[in-house]
Amino acid sequence: MTGFNTLNDSYVTNGLGYSAQERERLGIDGLLPAAVQTNDQRADIVYRRFLQEPTDLAKRMYLMSICRSDRKLFYRSMDEHLTEYMPIVYAPTVAQSIQQYDQYYSGSDVAYISIEHPDRIGAALEQYAQGHEIDLVVCTDAEGILGIGDWGAQGAEILTGKLAVYTAAAGIDPSRVLPVMVDVGTNRQALLDNPDYVGNRFERVRGQRYDDFIERFVQETLKRYPKALIHWEDFGRPEAAPILKRYQDSILTLNDDIQGTGVTILAALLAARKISGIAPEETRTLVFGAGTAGVGIADQIVDDLVLRHGMDEETARRSVMLFDRQGMVISDQEDLTEGQRKYARQPGEFPAVSDTGSLVQAVDAFRPTVLVGTSTRAGAFSKEVVKTMASHVERPLICPISNPTELAEAKAKDVIAWTEGRAFVTTGTPSEPVEFGGTNYYIGQGNNALMYPGICFGAICAKASRVSRQMLLAAAYAISDMIDADQPGAAVLPAIKDLRELSLRVATAVAQQAVDEGLNREPIDNVAQSVADARWSFED
Repeated sequence: MTGFNTLNDSYVTNGLGYSAQERERLGIDGLLPAAVQTNDQRADIVYRRFLQEPTDLAKRMYLMSICRSDRKLFYRSMDEHLTEYMPIVYAPTVAQSIQQYDQYYSGSDVAYISIEHPDRIGAALEQYAQGHEIDLVVCTDAEGILGIGDWGAQGAEILTGKLAVYTAAAGIDPSRVLPVMVDVGTNRQALLDNPDYVGNRFERVRGQRYDDFIERFVQETLKRYPKALIHWEDFGRPEAAPILKRYQDSILTLNDDIQGTGVTILAALLAARKISGIAPEETRTLVFGAGTAGVGIADQIVDDLVLRHGMDEETARRSVMLFDRQGMVISDQEDLTEGQRKYARQPGEFPAVSDTGSLVQAVDAFRPTVLVGTSTRAGAFSKEVVKTMASHVERPLICPISNPTELAEAKAKDVIAWTEGRAFVTTGTPSEPVEFGGTNYYIGQGNNALMYPGICFGAICAKASRVSRQMLLAAAYAISDMIDADQPGAAVLPAIKDLRELSLRVATAVAQQAVDEGLNREPIDNVAQSVADARWSFED
């Protein structure tokens, strides 16, 4: 059994890379064909097979099968082809995996916990961890998956993509990460009616029973892994912000959609300021789509103005306008979330606006310097909207970051053309450079992968007790510092190809900020060295 155990342990196996001497020593000599392949040769075979797959979904399924069977080989290949693999392993292709999970499910890649059996949470965590120490727990209840909504237990695939990015970008040891699918039901009727659906077949549980289940999950996790960071991923609007508020000041935790998206867009804003010369106090931001991500973006921008630039909080909040399904977010509207109420405008505050549901009128009255889209309303940033904004601002920052691609508020090439090359553009999925007037304009990708691997790895390396507001700001500034402000047509976010270097910088900045605030639970003599030494490598 020893030989089979060695070959089947995805964290240690080296497949056909084992030498003849290693095969004899490990008792696997008769379990492999005679050929001994170099690591480079094995990675090249993976890439050639990847290229032969007919669709993006088929490519993803192939790559994740390699990840399940041979982690070091997977990450070696991903390191060599990071830009090409990222949109396959993660967004946007991961959305297709989620939507077709019932058809292609082939084994457990995550731990599943069911609200029907809270007493089994601890056992499920231990069964997945298999005795490994755990530094990071990534969980989802899959109510707010990307731009495609509630996908119940099929949302487990968002975790496989997230974890692959964690290791590829920041070098987090894949054996010390625990992905958890929190199955509390689904409100997607098509799944409830589907006989092949793999999750709990009832509508989502809400209220006290849900809260008690989440609390049980947190306690069972920290009882076993007391220093682990808990990452909340793609929880829906009713639950995401309340969960974060409940735990953010007492445990080490991060909500990627609320805090992470905000950090990424703030980093783009900081770079745009650097290039355009606009002062922080002159920045006005309109967020189109005031869900968890939209409010999170607003909060990060306000934190920057308050904590880094000394603006009072009320003035900072007045520099942000939220626009949601009902139009401009106004204080007398019903069913506003707690986050929306902080930014709600007074009735009649903008007399020139005759229709509060008109984005064009809102842009014309508020005159934003930054326009962010998290609405999943394709084409909402129309030519009229963009031109209206550009008529008031010399160098607008326009961020149609909803994904998948078909749900984006605008296309980069259109925004560049409509603004005659004056706009900085950031999209949610990869966009090719846009040629206009003899200049190539590079498009930043507002991908949380630029942020969350470094933030969480830095917090883990610092053994921080919590993720502070200043730690998040440190991450945004580390990202923006990588932008070359003198390059014509420069993107306002770093390229995915620089993800490993970027994640190292972010992790170091975050860990240093934790130490500066006294949030580290153990002494650290040299932060930069500690972060560098902690990175896992497929060469190990």
